[in-house]
Amino acid sequence: MPEAILWDMDGTIVDSEEYWINAELELVELFGGTWTHKDGLELVGNGLPLTAAKLQQHGVKLSIDEIIQALTNRVLEQLEVAVPWRPGAVELIHQFQVAGIPQALVTMSIERMARSVVAMIPGLPLSEVVAGDNVITSKPDPEAYLLGAEKLDVDITKCVAFEDSPSGCQSAYSSGAVTVGVTNLVSLEDISTDVTLDTLVGVTSGQIFELYAAKRGLN
Repeated sequence: MPEAILWDMDGTIVDSEEYWINAELELVELFGGTWTHKDGLELVGNGLPLTAAKLQQHGVKLSIDEIIQALTNRVLEQLEVAVPWRPGAVELIHQFQVAGIPQALVTMSIERMARSVVAMIPGLPLSEVVAGDNVITSKPDPEAYLLGAEKLDVDITKCVAFEDSPSGCQSAYSSGAVTVGVTNLVSLEDISTDVTLDTLVGVTSGQIFELYAAKRGLN
């Protein structure tokens, strides 16, 4: 079985991508600009500095850091009202916890938000966090996943990573982790993964262990 599990957050564990898109829309409109749902979808899975720079191009007259903090605050406000867990995600996390496999969060959201979400998961099953402000290069670069494995003191090739975005899948796959893509808002067609699923509902830890063994030639 794998030695560790690495989880993306937005769109994989928490169905928060629409929260981000709404926050972007509100901020751009506050400065008199225009922002579409398509604009938001194009940024799914990317680092917040890139998102902030894009919002500046659409008229938001704030610094990169000010935009990141404003977006984070707005999304956290929405999460405090209700946490929209992705179907099947928390159940699978708990199965890995029961199996005794360490798990980490690997997200491009900033650390204070990442730790807030980790604290909301019943049983506190994720022991480490890698956030966007912990790395030099955002996804799709593999740095974040490599750091996640390092924090858990395991070889990245002995990890399974779960992702929902093209840039996230590219990050995980190029890091060397066995990569499970879970389709959400953005198509993963023609994106490099070891397997792409429509949902985590009904997926078991045993099935993931079998996938890992098959990919590593352990069967």
